[in-house]
Amino acid sequence: MVTETNGGDLRLVDLTRRFGAVTAVDQLTLTVGQGAFFALLGASGSGKTTTLRMVAGLEEPTAGQVFLGDRDITRLRPYRRPVNTVFQSYALFPHLDVAENVAFGLRRRGIRQVRPQVERMLALVQLDGYGRRRPTELSGGQQQRVALARALINNPQVLLLDEPLGALDLTLRRRMQTELKRIQIEVGVTFVHVTHDQEEAMTMADTVAVMNAGRIEQVGAPADLYEFPATAFVANFLGQSNLLAAEAAGRTGSEVAVTAYGTRFTVPVGRARADRGPVHLGVRPEKLRLATSADEVPDGHQHVAGVVSDAAYVGVSTQYLVRTGWGSELSVFVANDGSGGRYAVGASVFAYWRPEHAFLLPRELATVDAGTPPRDEPPVATGVTASSGRTARESR
Repeated sequence: MVTETNGGDLRLVDLTRRFGAVTAVDQLTLTVGQGAFFALLGASGSGKTTTLRMVAGLEEPTAGQVFLGDRDITRLRPYRRPVNTVFQSYALFPHLDVAENVAFGLRRRGIRQVRPQVERMLALVQLDGYGRRRPTELSGGQQQRVALARALINNPQVLLLDEPLGALDLTLRRRMQTELKRIQIEVGVTFVHVTHDQEEAMTMADTVAVMNAGRIEQVGAPADLYEFPATAFVANFLGQSNLLAAEAAGRTGSEVAVTAYGTRFTVPVGRARADRGPVHLGVRPEKLRLATSADEVPDGHQHVAGVVSDAAYVGVSTQYLVRTGWGSELSVFVANDGSGGRYAVGASVFAYWRPEHAFLLPRELATVDAGTPPRDEPPVATGVTASSGRTARESR
């Protein structure tokens, strides 16, 4: 069902793309607000790049429609769409200087007086005075800015960015994240940024859509997705999560009572996406604290006893694995702010958290994934890395 949107919104309606027996994008319906910085986030094979290519006109949908405002652009040729794309490879013309690379789109449209527009675009991307240089004389970050200026000079209604920072080193990538956000705010063009990098999406985008197996798992502001994920996949893909297999007994006032491994916990109703039956009780590693005795656990907190099985100093924090009495491990990130001590491997500890920092997700009993055990094995809790699904210790 299509809802009314304002004139410049990008709308994908039941968009589907199949390659033989493989469905890359499966009935995807999504609205990107006009002027938004929107990130389409997913692992390799999730369908995000195929979605971008269908919006650009580089891939023909098997079914569904692409609207820009009230205009159906599904069958338009790429050059007839008010859409431009910046690719990871930049695709600059080595035989042209920077100014002519930026002017290329205007030249093709028959515009002769291009110098004012080119100079304005180079100033926007902070490359004043670089017009006479060749692409080979520029750094990777500067080439990326030229590609961006070349796309923006055509005044697209939507700018598509396909992993544009993937070829840059970490320091430059972080600097360019800030630059891209600044440019987007200044020009006001809708940016749709495709990436597999969670930090990149959360740093730049106003809204993030997490894709998995050709479908959208959750859409929202970065903080909302991180603090209150809708599914176990989102909880594990954005950062790390400890997911405890539990049973919810329903609401009691403003709380939902759950039982995990013989211990009763509570979660505020507003933090529960399911309040009865099989659930995941989730807590982010940075929300956990450690104590050496139950007496040190503050009032109003909930806790689990265990033994430190691994410790890794990573600068801003020390990352611990705590093996629980039921045999699985919880990830705990303790900030190195000088307020607490270190915990040695083998030390007995209590991992504790505030109830309002936990969340509940529905759990399918038949599903075997990072947070759900097989039926014929005892339940486990997991600290899962966003990139690979491995435990914190394995990922190092």
